[in-house]
Amino acid sequence: MRLDINLASQPYEDAHQFWMRWGTALAAVGLLTLILLTLTVSGGVAARRDRATIAEKRQRIAGRDAMRQHAEEILNLPENRATRDDSQFLNELIERKSFSWTRVLEDLEKVMPARVHLVSIHPELDDDNQLALKMTVAGDSRDKAIELARRMEDSHRFTQTYIESEHIDVASSSVQFNINAIYVPQTLVPVPVSPAASSPARNAQISKRSNP
Repeated sequence: MRLDINLASQPYEDAHQFWMRWGTALAAVGLLTLILLTLTVSGGVAARRDRATIAEKRQRIAGRDAMRQHAEEILNLPENRATRDDSQFLNELIERKSFSWTRVLEDLEKVMPARVHLVSIHPELDDDNQLALKMTVAGDSRDKAIELARRMEDSHRFTQTYIESEHIDVASSSVQFNINAIYVPQTLVPVPVSPAASSPARNAQISKRSNP
């Protein structure tokens, strides 16, 4: 009978299998570390580039603000006030030239509810050079005025529409409403918003502003 006796001082280990397992794990960890390090470095470079771009744009804005302030200071000098006033007057004329009575009345006719008619209308430029309309309309109920304000907002040709005041006209036995709005020319009409998303909030705003 043959006996196999192991006279080695250490137990037998398969070194090849050990290094295959742990070597693969170490290689995966090293690759993951390299990827994370690459992402960190590239993110830092991108952040540095973005900060430089933001700083440059802020510097440009500050420079333009300084130029505008300097120009305003020059225009506000006593000897230049006449030039400034003439410039503002010409700008107002240019804005008013773009105002079309025919177009405004056509747009109002499209949104005017039944049994409501326009009594007077007065356009003027506000502080932001927008065409502000001050209108007086007459109807047989307050609901008609609210409906008119809502239709004006939905048409996207009018914005910031609200009922300023109301009173009863004894002579005609009707209710007159003073409505203010900003007129948006056709070239500046914004992209339509979904009625389902905008109508409830707009109706609430109109009702709130019409109930001081």
